[in-house]
Amino acid sequence: MTDFNDTNALASLVSRLQGRRILVAGDVVADVYIDGRISRISREAPVLVLEQAGKKIIAGGAANVVHNGATLGGLVTAVGVVGADADADGVKAILADAGADTSGLIADPTRPTISKTRIIAGGRATVSQQIVRLDNESHAPLARETEARLLHAIDTALPGLDGIVISDYGSGTITDAVKEKLIRYARQHDIPSIVDSRYDIHRFAGIGYVKQNDSELAAAAGRRLRNADDIIEAAHNLLLELRADGVLVTRGELGMILVEKSGAVHDIPVTDKSEVYDVSGAGDTCVATVILALAAGIAPSDAARLSNYASGIAVRKLGTATVSAEELQRTIERS
Repeated sequence: MTDFNDTNALASLVSRLQGRRILVAGDVVADVYIDGRISRISREAPVLVLEQAGKKIIAGGAANVVHNGATLGGLVTAVGVVGADADADGVKAILADAGADTSGLIADPTRPTISKTRIIAGGRATVSQQIVRLDNESHAPLARETEARLLHAIDTALPGLDGIVISDYGSGTITDAVKEKLIRYARQHDIPSIVDSRYDIHRFAGIGYVKQNDSELAAAAGRRLRNADDIIEAAHNLLLELRADGVLVTRGELGMILVEKSGAVHDIPVTDKSEVYDVSGAGDTCVATVILALAAGIAPSDAARLSNYASGIAVRKLGTATVSAEELQRTIERS
């Protein structure tokens, strides 16, 4: 573990993230942004008519963890379910361009790729802003054949891994069979694992590390968490329940708290409170950084500190963003 104030020592750890083999399994999302220029008021209804000026697809959900892991220098394999559609092609192209392995993305033509489409409206004299979001996903359970293909993709990717991420956005990719296979393999082969589950963290007994934001932890605990002591207590209870090695709680402008199985508690302040533009995807950046650091044998407290810096970079960028190893090292050195 590095000295808490020794940023040069912490910056030197970034190089150790390079080349770590990571599997990320979870709900793959296409974040779609459609830019529209205000043309006129519709004759059919009192609504704006927009002329489409651009469309952009960004890797979201588990795909954003993959993307961040790759830009930070990891050798990342993505495992999940997508549709046979343009959104799937867009996400796969983004990940492949970053150097990630997308062979584990299973195409199921009966389901759409999970997408969140944001319509952005603006004009020459107006500020562009989001006016509506359209979500598209199947709520049906995975077909047996699709789950079998998913499990086969996991079996193919597991040998030689340095770390495993489960990214559970509640969209059904992480079935019980998928969850159990990943957690069992990580424990049997003594490699680090981490889960980020938005709605049902209690499912993941036996996982190595848990990432929750403070509101997710409060929901899991079933009570309001008023201060750091409440968060530490709830994190410790969750750690015991899941038999985990550590629970990392992100707290927005208040930083992070890491509670370890050893009883150690680390309260980590934010690195920079200025210029927070967008928190979208910052949790994914955090998870990607933590697992790469743990896979490199870096102490959990230092892994959390690295992720704190990486998340601080991500929130100063608009939209779901990635962080490179060079950015991370420079930011730590400047601090």
